[in-house]
Amino acid sequence: MSLPKTAYILLWYPLPSETFIFREVENAKAAGMPFAVYALYGEVARNLSSPMRAASPSVARLGLRAIPRILADMAWWALRRPVETARILAGVPFRRWSCLEVAGENAWAMCAGFSLARRFLADGIRHIHAGWANGPATAAWVASRLSGIPFSFSARAGDIYPQDGALPDKMRAAVAIHTNNKANIAYLRDASPADAGKVRQIYNSLTLSGKSRSPVHMEPPYRLLAVGRFCRTKGFDVLIDACAILSRRGFPFQLTLVGAGLPWPTAVIRRRVRIHGLRARVFLPGFVSHDRMAELYAASDIFVMPSVVHPSGDRDGIPNVIMEALAHGIPVVATDVCGIPEVVEDGLTGRLVRQRDPEALADAIMDLAGDRGRAVAMAEAGQARVAAMFDPEANTRSILEFFAAATAKGGR
Repeated sequence: MSLPKTAYILLWYPLPSETFIFREVENAKAAGMPFAVYALYGEVARNLSSPMRAASPSVARLGLRAIPRILADMAWWALRRPVETARILAGVPFRRWSCLEVAGENAWAMCAGFSLARRFLADGIRHIHAGWANGPATAAWVASRLSGIPFSFSARAGDIYPQDGALPDKMRAAVAIHTNNKANIAYLRDASPADAGKVRQIYNSLTLSGKSRSPVHMEPPYRLLAVGRFCRTKGFDVLIDACAILSRRGFPFQLTLVGAGLPWPTAVIRRRVRIHGLRARVFLPGFVSHDRMAELYAASDIFVMPSVVHPSGDRDGIPNVIMEALAHGIPVVATDVCGIPEVVEDGLTGRLVRQRDPEALADAIMDLAGDRGRAVAMAEAGQARVAAMFDPEANTRSILEFFAAATAKGGR
């Protein structure tokens, strides 16, 4: 395969909550993909795993300190490509963005694109890829328009739900798009029907091997585990309500809810635990680094992922923690959101329930706890499915093929 020197654009890199992107980049590099990673923001130094800390120094970053250089590069392009510069400045920022935060992210990404375009030409970049369809893809789109270097992007979850105001335009301008679940394909094709042929589905790669397999004791008190950022799409408030129902039913359990987030959602979760009188049953250890998660998986009986669709349309794709739990042989209860049913098939690879339904969530947890043999059989079926769908070697090969094909399209 002809693999181009490719700029991979992200907001942050490495980011502790984006282990799937870290593995995508590092696995592809190990397989011979000449990636150079560019981050639109500064460095995240906390909660990094050892491999993330080792990779961090190689990242080219922008952030606030880059503002003077960005302004200088915008002026440089205005002199050399005045018409295109004017079109970008007049056309990119003034979109129907979903909220002020998204508008600000894309305005920054647009400005960063001017600086990246100049840097890519100097660095000998032959292809540009954005790891997300929102700000990173806006930066890639602007850099491509100025430099003439073709670009592609990934479309995953909250970066496309809801559309960010420029998604159809970015799809038209890109030479290729990949998404990490089948549920997104129809959505993307509806967003820009003429570009349906550009969309390719490639699953993420497993980020934990599952060597520390859970024995799934299924003995009281049953050990429940949930993991994720404390944000609007995870449904942890619904999970706490389900725990209150379990407590009222006299079901013996302990829940470890791993994660962190902005102060407001964290405070809401803590308040809900307190109101329901669950402080003796629900443990909130905060963020746990990725290289320590295997211990928690190995000590759990049931994994719960109560994802929800936010009223804005924002949602998860397929939370990677589901695959990690199944890789460790843990029975899973999850909700029927976006691509989750591609992994969790009710009664076969786990229990799948309606979103925002704490009663159904509680029922499914009790169902798994009541029949260990059936629960373990589902977990084993889920483990086999995950091993096939999220195989790092196969999916890394697909990523390399994606970039080889994108180079061929961009060169025409």
